[in-house]
Amino acid sequence: MTEPIEKPRREHHPARKQLRGKGYFRRLGPGIVTGAADDDPSGIATYSQVGAATGNRLLWSAPVLLPLAFAVQEACARLSLVTGLGLAGIIKQRLPRPILYLCLALVVIANTVNIAADLGSMAAALQLLVPVPQLLGVVGFAAIIVVAEIFVPYHQYAKVLRWLCISLLAYIAVLFVADVQWDEVVRDLLIPGFTWTKLDIAMLIALAGTTISPYLFFWQSAEEVEERHRIKNYRVSTAHIHAMRGDVFAGMLTGVIVMSAIMITASATLHKNGITDIQTAEQAAAALQPIAGEYAGVLFLVGIVGVGLLSVPVLAGASAYAIAETFGWRESLEKRPSQARAFYALLFVSILIGLSLNLIGLNPMTFLFIAAVTNGLAAPILMAVVWWLANDKKLLGKWRSPLWSRILLGIATLAMALLPLLWVLAP
Repeated sequence: MTEPIEKPRREHHPARKQLRGKGYFRRLGPGIVTGAADDDPSGIATYSQVGAATGNRLLWSAPVLLPLAFAVQEACARLSLVTGLGLAGIIKQRLPRPILYLCLALVVIANTVNIAADLGSMAAALQLLVPVPQLLGVVGFAAIIVVAEIFVPYHQYAKVLRWLCISLLAYIAVLFVADVQWDEVVRDLLIPGFTWTKLDIAMLIALAGTTISPYLFFWQSAEEVEERHRIKNYRVSTAHIHAMRGDVFAGMLTGVIVMSAIMITASATLHKNGITDIQTAEQAAAALQPIAGEYAGVLFLVGIVGVGLLSVPVLAGASAYAIAETFGWRESLEKRPSQARAFYALLFVSILIGLSLNLIGLNPMTFLFIAAVTNGLAAPILMAVVWWLANDKKLLGKWRSPLWSRILLGIATLAMALLPLLWVLAP
């Protein structure tokens, strides 16, 4: 394998070539979109459910998950930054076909369940303000997303939607209004609290699954390839790797901060008042009442719809990128549908199946938690594959993952693999 040239002619991803100074959020690259998509409706529901059910007892999982999630996403970004291939393309090139097809099946199944849950939750949130049938809301949001994905380049679409995601900062604002016992919060952040029960382990699987989600692996990888293709005469360099790393960390840090805020808010507002099982969007929205009062439903709707409109295309796009790379079809959200017909057909089918799953009648909030658990069960195998590839000298040469990254990724993989086993053994 030819060694990459160290010095680039241009910086990779011009928007993120400098991570300090004015205009920081405007300059961030794929990492910040990935981090925002990580706090999708499934994430909001899971963090709210955990906070309501257990208080702050599992809050320590947030700082533990941050370095593990960062290591996974950094490895996925590194693989594509160096090779110019998406994750599915790399697996296809370096590993046996059965492993490729297993990875493909895992990510597509997990993504489809996630799409269904996100669409259902968006429709449920809409019902807080507009008395429309659940199914009509699901169809409406699915249609909006399909039309946007076909006619609007994703980088422009994401620029608009990330402003809607600012509504998630309301969960942080509640912390300054609600009766939060900060001494308990600090204690629970630093000292792990855990009970040997199926409930706590299921909660940990859901938290890990919605923070370290399979679709984010493929999406981060695909977006790095998209950005790389925009650079003429691209050459990988240490500067590129450092910029990517800062971008990815910023995205994951943002996601985990919001995660912590939602859990603390749900604990201080719901758990404290005896609401330990969130079954409706109205119950979930009640966490925002200390700051929004009677407008809590509106704020919850804006947040759920904003992150939903951002994350569902990411979910469908991750599946489409993976399948298209596997079978050698043209793929890109920046291409017109006429230039990548199979790719856009995959996007449409993914959302259509997700829409159809809403016909089974599951409670939207329960569906979101199930989606998080599904991600948690699918992730370990995919993470093991990423660890193997990131350590492949023939593939990455001197750009293979450093020791600290391989250790963190290995710990994350083992932990995610052990959790389901612990759930089986727990009383």
